[in-house]
Amino acid sequence: MSEQELREMGPIDYIILEWPSEPSGDEVVPLMIDLVDRGIIRILDIAFVSKDADGNVTALDLEHLGPDNAFAEFEGASSGLVGFEDIQTAAEALEPDSSAAVLVWENRWAAPIAVAIRRSGGMLLDTGRIPVQGILAALDAL
Repeated sequence: MSEQELREMGPIDYIILEWPSEPSGDEVVPLMIDLVDRGIIRILDIAFVSKDADGNVTALDLEHLGPDNAFAEFEGASSGLVGFEDIQTAAEALEPDSSAAVLVWENRWAAPIAVAIRRSGGMLLDTGRIPVQGILAALDAL
């Protein structure tokens, strides 16, 4: 990727999605593809990890998930942003007998704003997310 392309990128996010078995993207992947097709996000990296009942961690390739796995749509999405240490960190959060997909994407919808901020000499200091589970828990506490 050229320096100019990097300067024009939107914010980059990562997510870790956990399943109680092998990653099943049957419902998720078509929604992600829709976002990609509409230019809202660009998938930069995808990796998979599993943890067995004894806590042993295995990094998985797409071919380990089988040809019918919906995530096969993202074969080749590898920018190098997700490394072995990132996969290990993701695995630490996994429950035994579960697996996860680790995705990194560019928020292309926000690229014009990000570029304008950088051109004006500004920078993003911090960002955060509130999982819907956290919002529901806060509302229940009220």
